[in-house]
Amino acid sequence: MTNHIEERKHSFSKRVDPIRLEVFKHLFASVAEEMGVVLRKTSYSPNIKERRDFSCAVFDPEGNMIAQAAHIPVHLGSMPLSVQAAIEHFTKTDQIPSVDLHPGDMILLNNPYQGGTHLPDITLVTPVFQANSGGEILLKDPGLIGFVASRAHHADVGGMVPGSMPIAREIIQEGLIIPPVKLFSKGIRNDALWDLILANVRTPTERSGDLWAQIAACKRGMYRFQDLVLEYGSETVGFYMQALLEYTERMTRNLLAELPDGSYTFTDYLDDDGVESQPVRISVTLVIQDGKAIVDFSDSAKQQKGSVNAVYAITLSAVYYVFRCLLNLDVPNNSGCLVPIEVIAPPGSVVNAIYPAPVAGGNVETSQRIVDVLLGALSKACPKRIPAASQGTMNNVIIGGWDPRFSRSFTYYETIGGGTGAGMNANGASAVHSHMTNTLNTPVEALEFAYPLRVQRYEIRSDSGGLGKYTGGEGIIREIEVLADSQVTLLSERRSIPPYGLSGGQAGKLGINSVISAGVERPLAAKATETLLKGDRLVIRTPGGGGFGVKD
Repeated sequence: MTNHIEERKHSFSKRVDPIRLEVFKHLFASVAEEMGVVLRKTSYSPNIKERRDFSCAVFDPEGNMIAQAAHIPVHLGSMPLSVQAAIEHFTKTDQIPSVDLHPGDMILLNNPYQGGTHLPDITLVTPVFQANSGGEILLKDPGLIGFVASRAHHADVGGMVPGSMPIAREIIQEGLIIPPVKLFSKGIRNDALWDLILANVRTPTERSGDLWAQIAACKRGMYRFQDLVLEYGSETVGFYMQALLEYTERMTRNLLAELPDGSYTFTDYLDDDGVESQPVRISVTLVIQDGKAIVDFSDSAKQQKGSVNAVYAITLSAVYYVFRCLLNLDVPNNSGCLVPIEVIAPPGSVVNAIYPAPVAGGNVETSQRIVDVLLGALSKACPKRIPAASQGTMNNVIIGGWDPRFSRSFTYYETIGGGTGAGMNANGASAVHSHMTNTLNTPVEALEFAYPLRVQRYEIRSDSGGLGKYTGGEGIIREIEVLADSQVTLLSERRSIPPYGLSGGQAGKLGINSVISAGVERPLAAKATETLLKGDRLVIRTPGGGGFGVKD
C-alpha cells in the first residue's frame, strides 16, 4: 500500500490549493457518508439498521483509502487490504499486467486470509469508471478512477453455531468462506453465487436484504464518485486524491517528530483463547525516531487454538486507529497515516495468524487489546495525552434459535458498551463503546420486536470504574430473557485481567457473565456456548474503565 503512495508521490507538479484541498477532503468524505446513509436505511437486520455495524469508504485506483465515513474503526483501517486483495485477485500477469475489472463489476469477499477480518464481515468492492452526464460509462477508454467499498457485519454466515462466532478450533467451523469473487460481472448478478450464499446461512431473507443494501450503497457511492470526476475532471480529482494522502502522511510525520525519540514497551494479556485457560500475551515495542515509528509485536504469543487470533489486517487497523487518534480532527482519514509507520507482526503469531487458525474473536477482542498495549507504550512517550485503559472488550453476545412467532430461525448479535478510561483532566465516559467499535446499541423496542427476547434490565453498572484523581467510566448491566429455547455464544474479555489505570489510578472492575435459570444465578466463562431454555435470563455486567492519577 505505502509503495504505491511513494511511487506517485512526486508525479504531480501542480501546486496544491489549500482551499481546494479542504473542499476535496469533504467531497470525498461525503461520498462515504452518503453510502452509509443508504446502507443503513435500506438494510434489513437490526444489527445494521439499528446498531449501524457497517462501514463505507472511498479508494484510489491502487486501493489506498482516500476517505471514510465515521463508522467502525476496526473495519476502516483494514478495508484497504480488502480492496487491494480484490485488485490482486483480478489482475492478470501472464505477459503484460492487466486488471480484469469492468464497469458493472462488484466483488464480494470475507476471507480473513484474503483481505477480510472475520467471516461475518462481508465486504463489497466496486470499481468506479468515468461516465458521461447521463450516467453512461464512456465506452472508449472508460478509465478506472477508483473504488468504493461497503462492509457490513452479517448476523449469520453459517458455521457451527448461530451468529458464526463460535468457540472454534479452525476457521472452517466459523462459517462460509468467500474469496474475492464477482457478485456482479458487467452488471449481471452471479445467481449461482447468490443462491450458494443464501443456502449456507440460517437467516437467508435477512442476509438477502442486507446484501441488497450493500449493493445499493456501493451504487450510490459509484454515482457520486463519477459526479466528482464529471464536474472537476479526472486529472484534478486524481491530483487531490494524491494530495490528501500526502497531506495526512506529512501531518503524521509531524506528530511523530513531536514525540520524544526512544523505545517504549508495554505488555497486556487476553484472559484466554476460549479453549485453554492461560492468558495470551500481547506485547509491543514502539520505536520512535526521526519522524518515523516502528511498531513491533514480535514478543506477542503464537497463534492460539481458540478464535482470538487476529489476521494482519486487524493489527494494521488497530495501529492506524491509535495514531489517527493522536492527530487533529481536521486531518483527513486516509492511508497516508500509515506511510511513516512500520508494523512488524510475525506470521503465525496471535497478531498475524495464518490459515487455518480461527479468527472470529480476533477482530472484536484482540483488536481491543492491541489498542490497549499500543496506548500503554505511548503513555510512556506522551503521558499527558494518553488515557487509562477503556473496558477493552466488545462483550459479544449472540443468541440464536427458532422463533415460534414467525416459524423461522433467528440470530441476534450485540456488542455491549462499558466504561472508557479516565484521562489527566477528565473522568471516563460511562456506558459507551470505545476504541475499535463505535456501534450503537440495539434499542429495547427493536430487539423485542425482531426476536423472541425480552430485556429485563438495562442500566449503568455503578462503581465499576477505576478510582483515581479522575475515575474511569462505568460499565453496563444488560439482562435478557429468552422467550424460546436458544443457543448463546459469548466472546468477551476483561473477566480475569482488568483494564489498567495510569499514573497511580486504579484498574476498572472486571466484567461478569452469568445466567439465571429456575431462580438460580450461575457464572459463565468469558468465552462460552450455552443452551438456554425458555424463561432463562442472560446477564452481562461489562467492565469499567481504568482510573487516572492518585486521588487526593
